[in-house]
Amino acid sequence: MMLKNKFKYVLVLVVFFGYSLAASAQCAMCRAALSGDANKEQAQAVNDGIVYLMVIPYLLVAAIGYAVYRMRKKKKLD
Repeated sequence: MMLKNKFKYVLVLVVFFGYSLAASAQCAMCRAALSGDANKEQAQAVNDGIVYLMVIPYLLVAAIGYAVYRMRKKKKLD
């Protein structure tokens, strides 16, 4: 019974993460708008923004993982 539940859970995760929708990416527009030597500061700001947007999900996952770890550790001690 437990194996069946795990299989369903993994299947849902695979479908959820495996299914992708077509996204209208703005990369070509950003490149055209930021190309050239005159826009170096603006290009650096866009790159910093991209890095900022990439880091936030990892920090959230790490915080949730740490919270779950603490809860399980506290439960074992009780």
